[in-house]
Amino acid sequence: MRSSRTVLFASTLLATVIGLGACAGGTALPVAAGFGPDPQLPAPRQGLLPTVNIAPASSWPEGATPVAAAGLRVQAFATGLDHPRWLYRLPNGDILVAESNTPPKPEDKKGGLRGWVMGKVMAKAGAGVPSPNKIVLLRDADGDGAAEIRSDFLTGLNSPFGMALVGDRLYVANADAVVAFPYRSGQTRIDAAAIKITDLPAGRNHHWTKSLVASPDGRRLYVGVGSNSNVGENGLDEEVDRAAILEIDPA
Repeated sequence: MRSSRTVLFASTLLATVIGLGACAGGTALPVAAGFGPDPQLPAPRQGLLPTVNIAPASSWPEGATPVAAAGLRVQAFATGLDHPRWLYRLPNGDILVAESNTPPKPEDKKGGLRGWVMGKVMAKAGAGVPSPNKIVLLRDADGDGAAEIRSDFLTGLNSPFGMALVGDRLYVANADAVVAFPYRSGQTRIDAAAIKITDLPAGRNHHWTKSLVASPDGRRLYVGVGSNSNVGENGLDEEVDRAAILEIDPA
């Protein structure tokens, strides 16, 4: 009976937090007022609870597609992917998909009511599940607009996101480091061990995705690193090399 009451209380508290939070953030100005060369911003307001507006994860209904312009059509290139977060097109037309989700954070181990509530909120948004930690290769060999070949191209990564091919080297931006792999055109899987190029700011990793592009001559890599907080609430020591674009010399 005690455990039942605890679950009921926690569920009621979660509903109250989400409900009050959602009600606390009404718009004081029309949406259009925030656009243009002289946007208007509503005055800040303080409240007991933060605004919590969650966009539930959902997929396209069966058979439905976006409406395209006249003369064009949209169709599914691949379905059934596990948390696809970023795409990269190789020169031969193969498409790499980073299947990735947030890495574990130190505070995840603390548990408690706050951790439980955060877990429920993340689950509602379609997150809060282990990261696939891999890159999938998709190939449309017959050119019909749908990939008939799918393979696990790279596995055992750490919340990968950005990708960049320079010559015969494929760079991948994990949540905590840039790594490189040898690449041969047409291969559908890489089994070689990762070569670490450099560490990246990690730790809490609230904004964990690391974008990656190479300079036109391939001599430099640029990594986008998000901030580790929303308002510096963890202290500025946690923000070193964050909210920044880092330039890397891979040599």
